[in-house]
Amino acid sequence: MTTDDFIAAARVWDLTLSPAQSTAFETYYRELVAWNARVNLTALTTREEIFVKHFLDSLSVTPHVRAARRVVDIGSGAGFPGLPLKIVLPHLSVTLLEATGKKVAFLRHIVTQLNLSDMTILHARAEDVAHDATQRAQYDVAVARAVASLATLLEYALPFLRLGGMLIAQKGVAVEDEMRAATYACQVLGGQWRAVVPVQLPHLEQRHLVICLLYTSDAADDLLCVDLGGRRII
Repeated sequence: MTTDDFIAAARVWDLTLSPAQSTAFETYYRELVAWNARVNLTALTTREEIFVKHFLDSLSVTPHVRAARRVVDIGSGAGFPGLPLKIVLPHLSVTLLEATGKKVAFLRHIVTQLNLSDMTILHARAEDVAHDATQRAQYDVAVARAVASLATLLEYALPFLRLGGMLIAQKGVAVEDEMRAATYACQVLGGQWRAVVPVQLPHLEQRHLVICLLYTSDAADDLLCVDLGGRRII
């Protein structure tokens, strides 16, 4: 994927990448590949894979976080989706939460290389940090990609959200069964399914964003429980 192809693909989400932002993604790509040769950060190694399956996949979240202020990326790994979101939406205050030391080292390095401000990197497990008063109920949005099943992810993520906050879980082709299995956990933890949003990346099967709100009574009438065709699933 060329830089021009990447810029064109990002327009699907109403993103017009500046030259500085395009350069940031090129730097991110080069540093990720260089570090990956020494430290196992990702199984994806080609330019096409990284730009499509990492960068564009991360950017698919942007329509749902534009109005947010504070975002926490749970199980950030090599920075996905939190770092791409920060590059294209610089107003965000982003916390990258990662438990693996070698990935944390890379995150610190790349944040410095990209000269990104208003970034926090936490080397910890989500279930531990969620008990920290400085982190609990502090975020507008929690994002997570390839972290855990929905039921487990709800337990990890919802404690970070303020009332009315949103969890966006990036999932694959089939999500209905996973949502059904997580419905009890969602209800117990005070969440409500908001929507399932299809995501189409170049040359890949359709993926989905599963969106859950931390329940507030004022929003009750507006909450949706839907499957891929807009039908109620619970």
